[in-house]
Amino acid sequence: MIDLVDLANDFEQRYHARPEIFSAPGRVNLIGEHTDYNDGFVLPFAIDKRTYVACKPRKDGVINVHSRTIDESTEFTTGDSKREKGWSLYIRGMAEILKRRGKLFTGADLLIDSDIPFGAGLSSSAALEVSIGLALATMARKDIDLVDLALIGQEVEHEYLGVRSGIMDQFTSALGKADQALLIDCRSLGFQNIPLKLDGLALLVCDSKVEHELASSEYNKRREQCEEGVRLLKDRLPGVRALRDISEEQLEGSKDLLPELIYRRCRHVVTENSRTLESARALGSGDYARLGALMYMSHKSLREDYEVSCDELDLLVDAAAQVEGVIGARMTGGGFGGCTINLLKNGRIEEFRAHIIQRYRDAYGREPEVFTVAPSDGANAHDDIP
Repeated sequence: MIDLVDLANDFEQRYHARPEIFSAPGRVNLIGEHTDYNDGFVLPFAIDKRTYVACKPRKDGVINVHSRTIDESTEFTTGDSKREKGWSLYIRGMAEILKRRGKLFTGADLLIDSDIPFGAGLSSSAALEVSIGLALATMARKDIDLVDLALIGQEVEHEYLGVRSGIMDQFTSALGKADQALLIDCRSLGFQNIPLKLDGLALLVCDSKVEHELASSEYNKRREQCEEGVRLLKDRLPGVRALRDISEEQLEGSKDLLPELIYRRCRHVVTENSRTLESARALGSGDYARLGALMYMSHKSLREDYEVSCDELDLLVDAAAQVEGVIGARMTGGGFGGCTINLLKNGRIEEFRAHIIQRYRDAYGREPEVFTVAPSDGANAHDDIP
């Protein structure tokens, strides 16, 4: 938990002004993995770990940034030709696209801090994009729609990071609600809030501490494979624009058109869309047992058909299934490392934590991080800092 008074005091010492503070959360996806860039359905929630931005406008057009999380600084003027690598690209990208859209006309001093683990698949990058975007637009005294803010964050991933990501991460960071999950239609951007009140239950994240180094290149490759599947299928299935338009029956009836690898990639997406919609219904009716079963099915599909899991994530899911009171478990995020999300009974948390840590230590000689998460609000301003 970040101490916001300490953040404001640190800003004042650095920049000799009292800041405004904005924040945006990370996210966990309950189910619906790698469906967003296929125009499909996802069921994420915003978590109670956030990125905070203390901010004050400046008149010279310079954006000056320090990250307390990694103790690094950067400074730039929007529109210059220099493109730095790393974390500063998220900030430069948000600033430049906001300026392009008439939502930024001044510079700013920024101080950033976060308690979202980096590289864990909990969307620390989306939280950075959304919090920075909200801060800069507000500093420019420009109203910005939260859906537009999410879309700008996605554009940054495409244009500045070279990752052809879907909209889920930024959308959830911008529009999440406490005690609710979001069922998002990634084609229309329509969404429905689904109650996620954990009476007697808990959601725990297990961070494998394996950073998903392959995620960017393999993510783009998976997207290309899905697009190839659509290209091969649409002559037989007129009107198909994306895998979201194909039913399981249609896919099975047309598998003769697809190479085996492409078929398995498509099968994951098509079945994951079905699982996501069924999970939303289960969650809405309080059928957590069915939700848990669907989570396990999702992980199996991600492991075998989409091939984005890894040994460490598989061990974490298998170990979770051995603990009495665990209802469901699966990898969450892009894959190749990162985290699992686990749904279990409250009274089993300590037993679960001890079992997971011991199994992981025995296998890999190191410990995962295990922590609870709660569905929380999306991006907002913090107006109550003295």
